[in-house]
Amino acid sequence: MAGEPVKPEAPAGVATETGFRRLPPWLKSTLPGRGEYAGTRALLRTQRLATVCEDARCPNLGHCWERGTATIMILGERCTRRCGFCAVGPGRPDGVVDWDEPRRVGEAVAAMRLRHAVVTSVTRDDLKDGGSTVFAMAIREIRQRSQTAIEVLIPDFRGHAEDLQRVIEARPDVINHNLETVERLHPTVRPSARYARSLELLQRVKRSGTGIRTKSGIMLGLGETAAEVEQTLVDLRAHGCELLTIGQYLRPTPDHLPVVEYVHPDQFASWKSRADALGFERTASGPLVRSSFHADELAGTVPAGEAGRSVESGSGLPS
Repeated sequence: MAGEPVKPEAPAGVATETGFRRLPPWLKSTLPGRGEYAGTRALLRTQRLATVCEDARCPNLGHCWERGTATIMILGERCTRRCGFCAVGPGRPDGVVDWDEPRRVGEAVAAMRLRHAVVTSVTRDDLKDGGSTVFAMAIREIRQRSQTAIEVLIPDFRGHAEDLQRVIEARPDVINHNLETVERLHPTVRPSARYARSLELLQRVKRSGTGIRTKSGIMLGLGETAAEVEQTLVDLRAHGCELLTIGQYLRPTPDHLPVVEYVHPDQFASWKSRADALGFERTASGPLVRSSFHADELAGTVPAGEAGRSVESGSGLPS
C-alpha cells in the first residue's frame, strides 16, 4: 500500500520519532486480480506500454485495472526531475524517444474501447520540446482509431508556451496539470517546478478559446495549513481550473517526504464542499483519490456507476 511502513506501537495517524506512520483504516485498498485486471495487464504488456499506475505505485491500481482502465504513461519511465513525493524513478533519458509509441497508445486505447482515455508522461526536460510533440502525436493516433474522450496529464514544459500550444492544437478534451501542493511547500515537494508557472499553464489553456477543459489536483498531508489549502483552491479557480482532485499523500519509499498527517475522510468531504462553493465544475476529494482515479466520471464522460468501456462489441481485452 504505497510503501508506508507500519509501526505497531504508534496509533493510526500519529507520528513516530522516525517520521513513519501507521495507516489508518480508511486507507485500505483491495488487492488486484478481479474483473478485467488480467486482460488490462496483458494488453498493456503486448503493446509495450508503461502506466503511471505501476510506476507511481498507485493504491488504486487493482480497482482501475479491474474496471478495464489504466493511465498510460508515455516518454519512458525515467523522469528528469526528482520531486519529493513521486515514486516514478528519476534518471537521464539522454534524449531517447520512442517515436512508435503514439501508434501503440492509439491501438491500446481502441482495443480497450475506453470511453475516456488518460495519457500522462514523465517530465522530459532533456528534450527541446519537453515531449510535447509525442503528446500531440498520441492524441492524434487515438483520434484516428476511436471516439474516446481524451485527457492528458502534462508536465509544465518549463513554462514554454510553444510546447503547451502544441498540445492544445492537438485538441484533447481535458488538459490536466497538477499543482500538487500549496505555494509554501513547493520548494520542498516540487523543487524544479514553480507554483505560479503551473497556474499560468492552466490559465493559458482556459484562455486558448478551444473549449478544452482544465483540471488540476493537490495532495493533503504534507504539512499544509487549512488557510493555505483555501488559498490554493482560490488560486486554481482564479486561473480557470474547472475539474479538481484532492487526495492523501502517501509516502512511496523511506527516501521520500514523510507523511505529516493522515487527513480524515470528513475533512476531505469538507474541502469538496468548499471547492463546490468556489465554483469548480466537479471535485473528487477523498483519501484514495488520485489525479486519474475515475477520471471519466469526474469529466462527465461516464455517469457514476456505469462501465468505463464501451461493451457494444465485447471487451476488446485479451482473455
